[in-house]
Amino acid sequence: MLTAAERAHLTVVLVGARNPSNIGAAARAMQDFGFRDLRIVNDYAAPFEAAQLEDSQQNVKSAVGAASVMAEARRYSSLAEAIADCTLIVGTTAIGERDVRREVVALQQAAPTMLGQLRTLTAADHPQQVALLFGSEKTGLTNEQLSHCSLLTTIPMFAPEAARHLSMNLGQSVAVCLYELTREGFEGSKELPVLHEATATAEDRERLTQLLLDVLHATGYSRRFPANASEPIVRQLVQQLGESHREAMTWMGILRQILWRENGDQQ
Repeated sequence: MLTAAERAHLTVVLVGARNPSNIGAAARAMQDFGFRDLRIVNDYAAPFEAAQLEDSQQNVKSAVGAASVMAEARRYSSLAEAIADCTLIVGTTAIGERDVRREVVALQQAAPTMLGQLRTLTAADHPQQVALLFGSEKTGLTNEQLSHCSLLTTIPMFAPEAARHLSMNLGQSVAVCLYELTREGFEGSKELPVLHEATATAEDRERLTQLLLDVLHATGYSRRFPANASEPIVRQLVQQLGESHREAMTWMGILRQILWRENGDQQ
């Protein structure tokens, strides 16, 4: 479970991102998973500024709900400057046709190393950060950029036989990586609602069985397919239809409407 202090030690670095919508989507993923330190490495200010201004001509809606992350985001002209205060730099790569002569581990394997460093920095009250790097939409991280990393990771993806180069949308990649870091839950997460429902009684199921038999008869199904419409078979089917009292009542309401419609058409 990551605390707020531990999450504050993670820095997401987008290197060469050109699409304001992708920058916004990355910011929104950070907001959704409780991270705030976003750094952009780009020679051009335009994509960064467009992503910061949701009301600009680009009309970037992907950052909706993450205005504070974008407001605090910083732009750097070099990767070295962006990660200067980081002790662990993790680079993401889809590998593709690039000749990567270093070990690349699956995200599930990289996550414990990152979590351990985040906890170490927090416990020692160090100001340093853990950096998670993402490359440009077109090329990903270059070999030169990957050389700055102390650990390389990739998101395992389905690889069809004919696939030449697998990659994921930038915003999606950020979301998947942050999910992996927080999937065991974190401080401030909401508990999933538990629905307490009354279980369907034998009486509920019997009423549903008889109603379904009436519908099969009224629609002519039992005459055309008698083997499929016997009472024992229908009763077994009902066991799967209405596990709760509410579900049984819903099915009965649907079947009554069918009967009403059938009887109306026959008059």
